[in-house]
Order: sequence, then C-alpha cells, then structure tokens
Amino acid sequence: MRQVIQNLEESRIREVANAGMGRSDVLAFWFGESDEVTPAFIRQAAIDSLQRGETFYAHNLGLPELRQEISNYMSARHGAIGVDRLAVTTGGVNALMLAVQQLVDAGDEVVAVTPVWPNLTAQPAIMGGRVKCVALAPVDGAWTLDMDTLLRAVTASTKVLIINAPNNPTGWTLDRIAQQRILDHCRLTGTWILADEVYERLYYEPSVNGCAPSFLDLATPDDRLVVVHSFSKSFLMTGWRLGWLVMPPAMTHHMGKLIEFNTSCASVFTQRAGIVALQRTDEVTPQVVAHLKACRDTLVPLLQAIPGVQVAMPRGGMYAFFKLPGFDDSLATAKRLVAEAGLGLAPGEAFAPQARGWLRWCFASKEQQRLVLGVERLRKWLFAQA
Repeated sequence: MRQVIQNLEESRIREVANAGMGRSDVLAFWFGESDEVTPAFIRQAAIDSLQRGETFYAHNLGLPELRQEISNYMSARHGAIGVDRLAVTTGGVNALMLAVQQLVDAGDEVVAVTPVWPNLTAQPAIMGGRVKCVALAPVDGAWTLDMDTLLRAVTASTKVLIINAPNNPTGWTLDRIAQQRILDHCRLTGTWILADEVYERLYYEPSVNGCAPSFLDLATPDDRLVVVHSFSKSFLMTGWRLGWLVMPPAMTHHMGKLIEFNTSCASVFTQRAGIVALQRTDEVTPQVVAHLKACRDTLVPLLQAIPGVQVAMPRGGMYAFFKLPGFDDSLATAKRLVAEAGLGLAPGEAFAPQARGWLRWCFASKEQQRLVLGVERLRKWLFAQA
C-alpha cells in the first residue's frame, strides 16, 4: 500500500458525525447539504429515463444534450462557454480529483488557500504533490486573504493554485480585483488555477449575473484555468453525484480519456435529471438562495449575540464559521456538543490547523426553528460550563 494513502487523515467531520448518527435527539448541522429533498420534477426526469430503459453507458464527457445545457447555463452568466470546454463528472468531488489527476505529477508544488474543505488539499497529496497552504486570517470573525502573501507563495515552481470561493467553511469570497491580480500573476508564473466555484450561486451580495465573481469572467478560453461545478448545492442534488468541469479546449479530449479510467461516465438517468434542473433553474435556485439567506440571517445574529463568540456574516456559501471563547480544541468541543447538548457541528480543524478553535454550522435547514433551537442548546451548554 502506498505510504501517502496510509498517512491520509480520516475525515474529522465524519468522526464527529459517527458519534451522533442514529441518535434522534441530535440536531445535526455537520454535513454540507440541505435537508430539503430534490424538487419533484427533477426526480421525475430520472424516473422517466429509467422507465425508458436508459440504463447503459454514455459518452465519457457526458450526454451531448446535457453538455449543451451546461454551455447555455454557463454562457448566460460568464460569457460564451463552448461545449468543447466541458466535461460531465460523477459529482463535484470527482471533478476535482479528475482535474488534480490531469495537472499534478509526483513532486509538483501545489498551493492551496485554507481553511478549506479537506478534499482539496488531500487530493493533490494523493497524487504525490507537495501541498503548501496559505491561510486566510480571521479579523473580527471574518476570514480575509493577504494577497501579497499569496502571490509570494505562488512562484514559477508552483504547478497549481487551488482556490475555493465562495469558501467552505468560512464564506470568504474573492472580488474582481483580487481575481484579476491572481490571474495576472499565474499567467506570469505559468501556474494553473483550479477554482472550486460550486457555491457561486449561493451568494448573498448584489450581482449582475446572480452569482459570485468567477475567474471565468476574466479569463480567456486558453488560460491555464480549470473551474469545478456541481449540481449538489444550488439544485438540492447532493446524493445524485453529478458535476462538471470547465477547461481549455485542448484539455477536454484528454479529460475524456481520464474519465474512462475513473468512472467511464455519469449515469444516463442522473444526467437526464441534470438537463431538466438546468432548463428549469429559475424554478429552483433563486428559491434555494432566498431560503438560505433567510437561514443565514436567522442564525448568525443569534450567534453574534452570545458573549465572546467570533462570527461574521458570510457573503456566500451555506455555513456560519465561528469561535467559542475558551474552547481551543474544536474536535473535542464538537464531540462534547454531540454528547452533552445534542448539537452536531463540524470541527474547524477539519479544514486547517489555523481553524482548530473554530466550528462550522451548516445553516441549510428547511425549518429555521431548528437553527433557533440549536442556538438555545449551545447557549445552555455554554452556561453550564461557566
């Protein structure tokens, strides 16, 4: 067995969740998904596909119809994105891993902006890459990027820069000026940018195109840029495992080869559901975003009202990232909250060593009263520790 695989850390989020799964008294906010089911018309598209007997292999790069719908969807927000730049994947996780497999050789230097979902740093390590992290810093609960520090870290020796914005877990989001500086710098160093933009529609600031700033708005088709997307968050389709990649046209054929040796293709009935989701996006995503904003606006002020808590209003994503006063071991704290308060949160150290004292709360809850009840449990638990 490869040593790098043996050295991989197990998910700290799963470690906490496993301690509370099966307990009906636990309010669980540890995973990054809504508790709302996929809309009925999307589910029906998959059912209809199965009834037609569409249970066979598809093209490695995805159904032509789905790739065209993705092209239409992306072009409406970011300018022309041709089908020749697109590949359908078996989820956003698969999309990220495929991109890393195509870009990272053993020994390559990879820079990642953290705190971040742990897969983004584990995947290049699996490929033998040398991962160097540039950490965001919390200022009054809001995590911010020192741009000069990042640009100094990315040199001609850096093969790939990995950025997730809007960010899981912090809600940090890049602005246009920062994106342009990063893109210009990476053009000079010859560094690939791997941009995880799966939360781009879960953005709560005013915007012209209804999403967060994207590198696609600034880059040319031939720039060294790969962007990852997923149906999971904006379409309430986490369990469907369907995503896509945007890349330079010269890369797409080779991505198809790589998909063949990973999963061969996404299932046809799942892709049929994706087609309908994109065609009827205006019936899903705006409502999802409005509801998540209401959930955010319910939860964060309640956390801010707890004395000593550090938390800022996230601009994007679906998480409140906060620090409790006097509790610096987030894994131990999260486990105690499950056992003693019936409250399930994700430990900050799952996302970066610098976030060890922080906790992530996924506010994608169908019932906002669950968020209120969760904060009440947290308050009572904190009071009992005083």
